[in-house]
Amino acid sequence: MGRDTVLSCSFCTKDEDHVAKLIAGPGVYICDNCVELCNKVLAEEKSAGRVPEWAELSDQEMLDKLPRIAGTMAQVEAGLDQWVGELRRRGVTWVRIGEKLSMTRQSAWERFTKPSAEAGEDRAE
Repeated sequence: MGRDTVLSCSFCTKDEDHVAKLIAGPGVYICDNCVELCNKVLAEEKSAGRVPEWAELSDQEMLDKLPRIAGTMAQVEAGLDQWVGELRRRGVTWVRIGEKLSMTRQSAWERFTKPSAEAGEDRAE
């Protein structure tokens, strides 16, 4: 991910400029506010299931959140691309990667091979 990319919390979608800390995980991020909320939830007695957030939002509020949700998805996808890229750099085959992602080696190759990749790369691994 280029440094010109604005990172955001994968849970609340606040960007890094609007939180005190942003903690990185494998392709995801969580802000200090969400960690604090998680700690409160963990400390509470078991409670009844919470209504999904979108049930409380108007159509316009949901539409307004879509770009940030898509941005979170892009962050996760970029992280996954990096993991697969590192596995390939280490010589892990498309067969093994595909198996772990519940897809064929061909599907894994098609999903994670960049258009600029050499056309002669061995797909049959």
